[in-house]
Amino acid sequence: MSDITLSAPASQALTRLQAAVSEGKLTDTAAANIKRWLTESGYAAYAARIVELIEAGKFEQLDSLFWEVIPFGTGGRRGLMSEFGSATMNERTVAESADGIAVYLARAKGKPGGKAVIAYDTRLRSREFAELSARVLAAHGLQVSLFEAPRSTPELSFAVRHLRCDVGLMISASHNPPSDNGVKAYWSTGAQVLPPHDAGIIEYVYQSNEIPLVDLDAAIAEGKIEQVGEAIDDAYIRTVRMLTLSSARDLPVLFTPLHGVGETSVFRVLEEAGFEGVEIFEPQRAMDGNFPNVPNHLPNPELPAVFGPPIEQAKKTEAALILASDPDADRLGVCVRDARGEYVHLSGNRTGALLTDYVCRKRRAVGTLGPQHFVVETLVTSPLIASIAKANRIRAIDNLLVGFKYIAQTMDREGPERFVFGAEESLGFLAGSYARDKDAAIAALYLCECAAELRKQGKTLLDRLDELFLEHGYFVETQRSETCQGPKGKALIGKLMDEFASNPPTSLAGIELARVRDYRQHETRTLPDNFKLVDLPDPKGDLLIFESKAGECEISFAARPSGTEPKIKFYFFAKAACTAPEALGDVKARTEGQLREFQSALSAWVQQVWATG
Repeated sequence: MSDITLSAPASQALTRLQAAVSEGKLTDTAAANIKRWLTESGYAAYAARIVELIEAGKFEQLDSLFWEVIPFGTGGRRGLMSEFGSATMNERTVAESADGIAVYLARAKGKPGGKAVIAYDTRLRSREFAELSARVLAAHGLQVSLFEAPRSTPELSFAVRHLRCDVGLMISASHNPPSDNGVKAYWSTGAQVLPPHDAGIIEYVYQSNEIPLVDLDAAIAEGKIEQVGEAIDDAYIRTVRMLTLSSARDLPVLFTPLHGVGETSVFRVLEEAGFEGVEIFEPQRAMDGNFPNVPNHLPNPELPAVFGPPIEQAKKTEAALILASDPDADRLGVCVRDARGEYVHLSGNRTGALLTDYVCRKRRAVGTLGPQHFVVETLVTSPLIASIAKANRIRAIDNLLVGFKYIAQTMDREGPERFVFGAEESLGFLAGSYARDKDAAIAALYLCECAAELRKQGKTLLDRLDELFLEHGYFVETQRSETCQGPKGKALIGKLMDEFASNPPTSLAGIELARVRDYRQHETRTLPDNFKLVDLPDPKGDLLIFESKAGECEISFAARPSGTEPKIKFYFFAKAACTAPEALGDVKARTEGQLREFQSALSAWVQQVWATG
């Protein structure tokens, strides 16, 4: 129901809107969202501009701006920035995110008020969105701590705990392109919001209409908003640095923050820990949300192309490692110099395996590892990590959905004092109990310590990986995504997931599939008949995992829609036994070849499903 008196142009616009839907020029969901923005008082500031677009017949543009209400995914809300629109990140969608969190918190506590901390990275409009969020939270009676300059996501997680806040907000779109931004929501634990809080927050976000605001300068003067920085920085850096496991420090390293905040966390931790051989790659040092000197302006250290520019400098200085953190410095990528002087990019799975091995070895050597300790990973992370944990006679908890918040939840459920290491395939790693989100700084500290110790032995991280393969088997993992932009994309992704569940492939590139674990239906089914075999325990989520028959090379793959981007992601896993060093090269080549053929066959199957849809 309308809560404002519509102007004549707005009434006419609504009529044209309905006609556009009837003519197939606009989706029903976009029309419904536009109607709300034209008829509810909280959106009045945008009505005139929306009416202009309707009158001009810009229905394709309107569809892209309003085809959905931008959702809360695995990392909060994230997407394309614009002036307005329910499907984009803008002043309104950022403000309603903060508003929903404040309203839900008051309901959960049974009274208004509380404490909040807000941080932001170097992205375009990040400072603006952070200040806007602070004004909303302060208007709801929360005492707000606002970082005075860009900081990392893990420092925000640390600050929530350090300051004993009820909630925290991080303005960032992680590794997305410059066009994007986002809001990550944190609860009092320092972890991103989990059930039941996530559903409660989402409900109030979507109900937001008129949003209260305070004046920023007045709120700072009155003490409702406090600007913070150096004291929290020092406490965070000191806490991470104290987790050191080795005194080895002789290692030449080139680090790039990819125009993000990594210098405030990763570089400072390494510097204060005593690594004098760490240099910053100057062309990508400046904080700049346009990411001007990153290939294709995509600051994602999972992409080997990101390392192209720093490799040229690293070759001149013979750096043993190149490290790269993403813009909010919660993920860490690495390239390792091999015996030929070339740089090899490691996947998050292999980096996670090396880190798990390092932490377990060091802690076992000093007697701080027992059977109740545990390593945590998600369902789409390398099984090699669990194998390493079990070989060290500790628990491996490896049945988690995608999202580091589930690793954080497991830490608190099982006891942070027993937590050894957490890893996810997308370059997310954590040790210690100072935070509840992944941190590139602790990953960098441990990688450099491990590499420095190996260097003394005339080895590299690549040599240690081969040793792990000979001990546990050769593991290789890859990924592929199929992107579906716009209003029709979501329907195509849904159709594909339904097809995987009801009429899945049973053989790909000569590999017979034997089972599917369906986390949507909570059951394991046999293939090719697709009959239920057993019930599947928690968790429940939009994830399917297909496994091949046992054999010389075992292949499996997982399929899941992305929680923050318009795509479906596929994760591929292969394992082959190898105990003879002289055979490892052949085993690698044969296994990787089979996995490539399997990937291509699955991609062809996906395209066929979409073509017949």
